[in-house]
Amino acid sequence: MPASPSTARAINDRLALQLLQQDGPLTAAQLKTLTGLSRPTVADLVERLQDAGLIHVVGESGAVRRGPNAKLYGIVADRAHLAALDVRTGSVSVVVADLLGTTRAEATLPIADGTGTGPAVEQAVALLERTAREAGSVPLHSVGIGAPGLIDPATGELRDSTGLPAWHRGLVRVLQQRLPAAVLVENETNLAAVAEHRAGAALDRETFVLIWLGQGIGAAVMLDGKLRQGASGGAGEIGFLPVPGVAGLPSAVDCEGGFFSLAGSAAVCELAARHGIAGEGATEAAAVAAVRTALEAGERGEPFLDELADRLALGAAAVVSVLDPGCVLLAGAVGEAGGPALAARVEERLALMSPLRTEVRAGSLGDGAVLRGALLTARDAAQDALFAPGVG
Repeated sequence: MPASPSTARAINDRLALQLLQQDGPLTAAQLKTLTGLSRPTVADLVERLQDAGLIHVVGESGAVRRGPNAKLYGIVADRAHLAALDVRTGSVSVVVADLLGTTRAEATLPIADGTGTGPAVEQAVALLERTAREAGSVPLHSVGIGAPGLIDPATGELRDSTGLPAWHRGLVRVLQQRLPAAVLVENETNLAAVAEHRAGAALDRETFVLIWLGQGIGAAVMLDGKLRQGASGGAGEIGFLPVPGVAGLPSAVDCEGGFFSLAGSAAVCELAARHGIAGEGATEAAAVAAVRTALEAGERGEPFLDELADRLALGAAAVVSVLDPGCVLLAGAVGEAGGPALAARVEERLALMSPLRTEVRAGSLGDGAVLRGALLTARDAAQDALFAPGVG
């Protein structure tokens, strides 16, 4: 059935707004060319969006002939602000941006070990409120939160997880109660995949798997351009994947004995020490330093890098055999440290283990991918609400 006039207007409005979001300010003539709509339809569309306070004139094009088509129209970026939070075991990072994604303020706060749930939540909330004030008086419309752990697909809430701080769940609840903004929470690895797909190493891929290599291990599954969370929100929990080369098996509450025991930061540090790659502790930072040291050491670092690639290929092969994604990204702090050199090693080993051709790439957004993905999620939510038909 043909669309009703109101539905057609809504579709045209959304298309124009998406083009202005992606390509920046455009003239009415450029909107006509890009949308394929008639000149009168574009003129009505521009007037409608201006009246709704969604777009405004931001300048003029370089056209010699002055007139309505020479005006440049752009999104009203300060119609609302967005916030993104990256919630880690021992810290919270916040970015506040406008509707075009331009950063207005940002901050990071460490949360000390042993901090109680209440004080930790209040510190994180105060950080967000302070950063939002620094960004200006524009109200927050949407807040995207990236956190480790499982997100219940039915409720959108962070589930209780063994080994993760209780204040994570408390923070999400408090923000949902206190803020007039929409609060959206998603697994950190999934958000990293969203960011790499929209603005990073997977721009040209609609199907891929991102493997997050950091203090913990996780994966995100992007199929046909859509993030797949699984029936219980646990798709990609490859830290629990049983693999050879470790003692015992993982349990429902502990991933020791799974792929985590081969590729988590502590395991990477232990492997580095066995190969004479000096490092302090068993933290993510120490694992990153070990990988970088090995890459800089040339021939002396190759045995460590080869064995690390062997381990990573085990986890990647399991994912590839089930999903056949055609592309695997190595992301997170350790994946970023390994870069293309480590990715190439993993790809070589994967080609020997699987008949399914799979490209292995390094993520390009590094540790900031989670915040970037959370901001994109908040922006999408704001656009869905603010750019809806009849909103003005």
